[in-house]
Amino acid sequence: MTDDDRDAQGPHDAPDGADQPDQPGQPAEPRQPAEPRQPAELSGHEMLFGTPDDDPEPATDTDTDPDRRRGGLALPIIVVTVAVVTVVAACFVVFGDVLGSAGQPTAEPATTSATARPGAAQFGPSATPTPTPTPTPSGEPTPRAATAAPVDADLPAPSVASVPAGTVVTEGDVRSPLGSVAYHYRVVADGSNGYDVQYSGFTSTLPVPVSATLIDIAPSVGDGLTSYGVGSVLLGGPTSAPTSGGTTLGTSQPSYLGTIVTYSSAPSADGVPLEIGPDKVLAVQSVAWSIPPRETNIAPADSGPASLAAGTVTSTTDAGAPRRYLVSPNDTTDAVAARFGISVAALIYLNAGLQVLDDEQRLFEGTTLNLDPASV
Repeated sequence: MTDDDRDAQGPHDAPDGADQPDQPGQPAEPRQPAEPRQPAELSGHEMLFGTPDDDPEPATDTDTDPDRRRGGLALPIIVVTVAVVTVVAACFVVFGDVLGSAGQPTAEPATTSATARPGAAQFGPSATPTPTPTPTPSGEPTPRAATAAPVDADLPAPSVASVPAGTVVTEGDVRSPLGSVAYHYRVVADGSNGYDVQYSGFTSTLPVPVSATLIDIAPSVGDGLTSYGVGSVLLGGPTSAPTSGGTTLGTSQPSYLGTIVTYSSAPSADGVPLEIGPDKVLAVQSVAWSIPPRETNIAPADSGPASLAAGTVTSTTDAGAPRRYLVSPNDTTDAVAARFGISVAALIYLNAGLQVLDDEQRLFEGTTLNLDPASV
C-alpha cells in the first residue's frame, strides 16, 4: 500500500486492534494485550474488586458495555448478600431471646397448690387446685369463736345448776284501776334454765281483746305501748267466766323484768274509745322476784385492772361480786379471765357465742361481758 493509498483511507479506516499514532506522521507501536487470568485462580475479593497488582488495561468496546459489566458483578454481589443474611438470621435465632427479654420485668411464678400437677394442662386433666384464701387486712381481723386455753382441761368444766322444775319465782294479782280487767299470774321454773308464765282467773268487761307482758321499764296507765316486752300473751276478750292461759317466758334470767303490763289488743281504733284503743296501757303492776341461788363452780372476784384486762366493772350483784365488765382496747380472754379468777372456759360459758379476734383471742372493744353465773 502506497502513501497515497493510506492518506486516502483516513485515520478511521485503520485495521482493528491497531492503535492510533500519538502524533501525526509517527507510527504507533502496537501493545501486547495482557493475558487474562482464569476465573478459578481469582479470589472472591479479586472477583468483586479486581486485582490491584495488574496494570489497568485500556477499555475496549466490550468493557465499556454497561450491561456486560453489571452481569459480571451480579453473581458475586448475590453470593455476599446471601452470606450476610444467613449470618444475621443465625445471630437472631441464637441471641434473639436474650435481646428481646432484656429490660422486661420477670413474671412472678404462679403459685401451685399441693394438689396441682405442673404441666398437666398439656397432657391431661389435673387435680383442682386449692383456692388461696383472701388475706384479711391487718387492721380488720376476721371474728371467730372464742376457745378455751389448753390448761383449762385440767379444771372442772364450768357449770351452773338449774332452778328445780316447778319452783315459783314470782306471782301476784293484777286489777285495772276501774276493775274492768283482773287476773292472777305466776312464773314457774321449767328445770332447764327456763321459765313459764301462767295466767289464771282472767276476767274482762271491756269490748276489746286484752294482753299482758313483762317489761323492764314501767309505763303509765293510758300510755301507748312502745315495746311488747318479754312473754307477751293474749289473755282474751270480754268474759262471762274466768279463763286461764300462759306462755314460755323466753329468758333464763327474768329478774330484770320489774313490771307486768296489761294493754289493749284492739285491732283498730275505729269505733273504740281512745282509752282502750290499740296498745293502750290498761294496768301496771310491779313484780317481786324470788329466784333461789343456783349452785355453780364459777365465782368471779375482781383483782383490779391489769395488762390486757384494763376494762371497767359496770355493775355488781347484791353480794358485791362483779356482774358486768366493759372490754377495753386490746383486752384478751385469758387476761380478763385471770383478772376475775376464773378460767377462759368459764368466761366463754358465761357469755355464749363470745367472739374474738386473731390467735391472741383479743376481745371486741366496747363489748359488755357477763360475769354473773345467776344470769346464765
